[in-house]
Amino acid sequence: MRLRVDLAGQWLDLYDDTGVLQRRYAVSTALNGPGEQQDSGCTPRGSHVVRARIGAGCDPYTVFRGRRPTGETWRPEQAAAEPGRDWILGRILWLSGCEPGRNRLGSVDSMRRYIYIHGTGDDQPMGVPRSHGCIRMRVADVVELFELVPAGTPVELS
Repeated sequence: MRLRVDLAGQWLDLYDDTGVLQRRYAVSTALNGPGEQQDSGCTPRGSHVVRARIGAGCDPYTVFRGRRPTGETWRPEQAAAEPGRDWILGRILWLSGCEPGRNRLGSVDSMRRYIYIHGTGDDQPMGVPRSHGCIRMRVADVVELFELVPAGTPVELS
């Protein structure tokens, strides 16, 4: 398996080991566009791998903070009460860059920037850049993707 995130098109493609497209998901990447610098709020480009998978067995609407469940379950009323909150829901695929100086090590390290593929609230649009740097997905989509990709899966962000 391998993943490709199209930053211009705002979608994520899942390919099998022979290169055949298996799934396409609408996503939302960074409002600030592509970029690699720490604290930029941008989505990094280049070759990555899924370094860690977090959330197996959790309720799909489990809320995470610092990669740990908060004990909350996302609800539309809660989202309406906290409109500025960056919801990390359901599952987390934590990305690690593979290109030293571009997305790995120093001030461009994707893993140290906490760049994830993760679920977000049903009230958030897909197909338009809105995130703080991560790749947001619908909860049902990220739960499905999580079951299909193991740690070590290559991810290209372009």
